[in-house]
Amino acid sequence: MIPQVFKEVIELGDGRTISIETGKLAKQAHGSVVVRMGKAMLLCTVVSNYKQSDVDFLPLTVDYREKFAAAGKYPGGFFKREARPTDDEVLTMRLIDRVLRPLFPKDYHAETQVMVQLMSHDDDVIPDALAGLGASAAIQLSDIPFETPISEARVARIDGQFVINPTRAQLALSDIDMMVGASADSVMMVEGEMSEISEEEMADAIKFAHEAIKVQCAAQIKLAEAFGKKETRAYTEAEENEELAAKIKSLAYDKCYAIAKKGTSKVERSQAFEEVKEEVLAAFSEEELEELGGAVEYYFGKAQKNAVRELTLSEGLRLDGRKTTEIRPIWGEVDYLPSTHGSSLFTRGETQALATVTLGTSKDANIIDSPTFEGEERFYLHYNFPPFCTGEARPLRGTSRREVGHGNLAQRALKGVIPADCPYTVRVVSEVLESNGSSSMATVCAGTMALMDAGVQISKPVSGIAMGLISDGDRYAVLSDILGDEDHLGDMDFKVTGTEDGITACQMDIKVKGLSYEILVNALKQAREGRLHILGKIKEVIAAPNSDVKPHSPKMVTTRIPGQYIGALIGPGGKVIQELQKVTKTTIVINEDEVTEEGIVEILGTDQNGIDAVMDKIRSITFKPEVGNVYDVKVIKMLDFGAVVEYLEAPGNEVLLHVSEIAWERTENVADVLKMGDEFQVKYFGVDPKTRKEKVSKKALLPRPPREDKKPVEKN
Repeated sequence: MIPQVFKEVIELGDGRTISIETGKLAKQAHGSVVVRMGKAMLLCTVVSNYKQSDVDFLPLTVDYREKFAAAGKYPGGFFKREARPTDDEVLTMRLIDRVLRPLFPKDYHAETQVMVQLMSHDDDVIPDALAGLGASAAIQLSDIPFETPISEARVARIDGQFVINPTRAQLALSDIDMMVGASADSVMMVEGEMSEISEEEMADAIKFAHEAIKVQCAAQIKLAEAFGKKETRAYTEAEENEELAAKIKSLAYDKCYAIAKKGTSKVERSQAFEEVKEEVLAAFSEEELEELGGAVEYYFGKAQKNAVRELTLSEGLRLDGRKTTEIRPIWGEVDYLPSTHGSSLFTRGETQALATVTLGTSKDANIIDSPTFEGEERFYLHYNFPPFCTGEARPLRGTSRREVGHGNLAQRALKGVIPADCPYTVRVVSEVLESNGSSSMATVCAGTMALMDAGVQISKPVSGIAMGLISDGDRYAVLSDILGDEDHLGDMDFKVTGTEDGITACQMDIKVKGLSYEILVNALKQAREGRLHILGKIKEVIAAPNSDVKPHSPKMVTTRIPGQYIGALIGPGGKVIQELQKVTKTTIVINEDEVTEEGIVEILGTDQNGIDAVMDKIRSITFKPEVGNVYDVKVIKMLDFGAVVEYLEAPGNEVLLHVSEIAWERTENVADVLKMGDEFQVKYFGVDPKTRKEKVSKKALLPRPPREDKKPVEKN
């Protein structure tokens, strides 16, 4: 039987459309839709167990995968099937998760899995912008409890005009690349990179994206109504124990308020809060605690959170004693690691990052080979967050999604200031050594300093700051440079990076509904003041990039050679280039420019003499004398009928200077006129058509002696 298909079409206003349909695929999933834009198609499904899990959180898994078959490609590598997700897939998973997770009920703990798969690719469609729409639409068609539809949209600005879900070609021309996630009523997530834009411009871009998202949310509701919206499933809801909550508040609130007001360190206040918690637990018998389960700890946490928030709203004070606009003490250092190409140490309060820079050739570029994009990154940043940085001991299980996300944010913050003509591949690695509030922003600051220490000529230094917001509806406080605890208890966590001239990247998670754009702009402006303060501290350590790379760092020289000489430089089986690298102790990389068909030769080495030797060899291989030009030569071999000379500007290139071209006078013996090692100039005449050999002449540059007058012959 042919299935009934339900479909809604969303107009983007420029002739492009997005469709969402259900009823044909994956009908055993609790919700399933296909999102289509152009030839791009994503299958989006959701399944949630009907039994609650024995955990006190939502075990939500969001998975996004791009199938190679979608683009008619094979997976690279030895194993020809998709395996672990790429960084780009992980980043898309995070974008979806951050918007969906807050909209499930707080007491809903059933294991839930959202899967989004790219099944057909279109070169003009960037699929991650459609993934959030598909995930939400699938949930709307299910009986899973969920507050409201959401969607995500990418916004770009090209020649001053905003564009929703641009093509890659359009995105390359844009000064904004921002992903916005929102419901019809509230913006919930923002992440992107910008070319030093203002706070007001950023707010305008968010507004533009939100208007498009409202249309997409309405389409989901219409589709669910046409399909037949299922009644939300019943589950065991947590009941509020108001009597218990009031009792614990009376025992803990004032004490927590007093601890928060002292302005102590993380360790001290953690110990103090723990002591209050133990006192609260001691007020209950073992039987009562067993009967109440984790309710006592739950209500203690609420009392503690409310006390800390009230202190900030009513007195403008924070957990560590700072005012709302105050930045923690900052100190830094560069050239900390003697053997790296560049290094820096950045410490802000109880957050510390150690950054290193490594310089390499194009073969060290980060190769990207995915179904939707092929290319390379000549600048990239990796972020590591070991457990000891928060005083924890836990197993290491590879790079986490959080590490991928934070590293990507810092990379986007810095990549815009890397000069386009930078000859190196540049890798920055941030090792977080302490963490209590935005190690990703510490990474941006440490990365800036390390790049300048390495001699990378960045256009401007970049700083970053993590901000928070606490609001009760009537009052609000924007917090500069938030602590880890303030991230947890606040209503908005937003990280902003930029130069002194504007924003370069941002990441926001907004927990409060209906946040006004006025508050958002005010928060961004307060963030700018904090960024500039931190930027000043960075400049106190290192104000500008070092004029050159370190003595032990590789120097890079790039030159171009005609395409026909690439083979000669490589040699049979790579013999020439391998021997040259060995002798000169350099790394030589040759790439072909497909447009000009030239060879781009990169020479990397720590010894300038080695680099010079490679350049001499290249000049020798590519040397081609021009007819009529004069060249300096040296005698390297004596012959009876002339001398073999070598071009001084291209050692290894030889030519015969025939005895008849040495001088205007007849030369009986070459050795009478020339000797080994003599240097002089010759003129190049090209290939002699008679001898079919190259012809050079020394005598052509000498004054021609006058001819003797011939005596008339007397007649008898």
